Amino acid sequence: MAINQQTIKILSIVEATSINAVAKNVLEFHRVAKELASRSSDFPRVEACVVTFARDRESASLETDVVRAARMLDLEVEIIPERRRFDLAAISALKKLVAQKNPDVVVTHSIKSHFLLWRSQVWRAIPWVAFHHGYTATDLKMRVYNRADRWSLPHARQIVTVCHAFAKELAKNSGVAVEQIAVQHNSVRPAPLPSVADINALRLRLGFANGERMVLTVGRLSREKAQSDLLTAFKHLRETHPDISLKLIIVGEGPDRANLESAARAHRLGERVVFTGQINDVQTYYAAADVFALPSHSEGSPYVVLEAMAANLPIVATNVGGVPEILTDNESALLVPANDPQAMAAAMVRVLTDSGLAQRLISNSAALIATEYTPEKYAQSIVEIYRRVIDERFPSAPLQSLSL
Repeated sequence: MAINQQTIKILSIVEATSINAVAKNVLEFHRVAKELASRSSDFPRVEACVVTFARDRESASLETDVVRAARMLDLEVEIIPERRRFDLAAISALKKLVAQKNPDVVVTHSIKSHFLLWRSQVWRAIPWVAFHHGYTATDLKMRVYNRADRWSLPHARQIVTVCHAFAKELAKNSGVAVEQIAVQHNSVRPAPLPSVADINALRLRLGFANGERMVLTVGRLSREKAQSDLLTAFKHLRETHPDISLKLIIVGEGPDRANLESAARAHRLGERVVFTGQINDVQTYYAAADVFALPSHSEGSPYVVLEAMAANLPIVATNVGGVPEILTDNESALLVPANDPQAMAAAMVRVLTDSGLAQRLISNSAALIATEYTPEKYAQSIVEIYRRVIDERFPSAPLQSLSL
């Protein structure tokens, strides 16, 4: 369906306070939508109100990274106070806010916002689009949250998930009709290349000697990301190819950091492994690296893979979730089975020792970024989804009749 010029009013509920993957997705969509509307009469004007939460009155008056970034894009921001993570009192505030703003569509992005929107009953009067980014089951609390999400999502008019693997899982386990689910992989805007001076300064700061190679991984330090498998692979690589001088750089923070640091010591990797903690701008790390490794047990449409592709970095990744929907083995990356550190080590050796292979992977993945995973293509697809649910709007109750 063609996109006609008009205004689409969106109320977007974002739980994040820092610029995580979800917040990055939301902000980039609105940035690109504004750009497209300014230069094309075929693209609608998108007006957005970003709704977020604060645990107390004092924090509600402070600007988080997400609030600051949204306001820099001239997006309207509303903050709902809450006393705890799932504060049911926020439901009333949310209903009043929806009645006041009267959006064409309400958009939710995470488990809490899905749950609050479902309980608010707003979806009976306003089309609801829920973005699903996958589940983690690291503890009992998260398993309970995931179950609540499976109760919420069937009531959305449309669910947008990031890969076909997640779509199949939703249809199987959540009672969501297949026709309710749309698949839309994430996108990336290539960043400017860091200067040679910045790259050299980073390598010096990380303790690299001349000619020493870098294996890079970026992500939350948690079990499903399987950095422990990468440590084992790195140990195996060093034992089988002592002639390759290299370090492993692990960028990120998370609950598994202490265990990973203990594993690195147990493997006697010492200064060969560097834990950087959370880094807001990783572009210089991508530029300084020789290979990007993704050892995850579960993935959707990982931003770090798209960022590595855009940074012209060859990739070795596990063949899980939506990764093989983005990358093709031996064409745009080397894909290996999950839970197989030896296979990952062998793939990293191939990239590090075969410059022709590395360049072919880089060229093919760069072509994919330029054609398939652009922010413009993403924004056009999402706007078409919003237009469709708005055009199909048949509310069972008018907004004014909902109890506020």
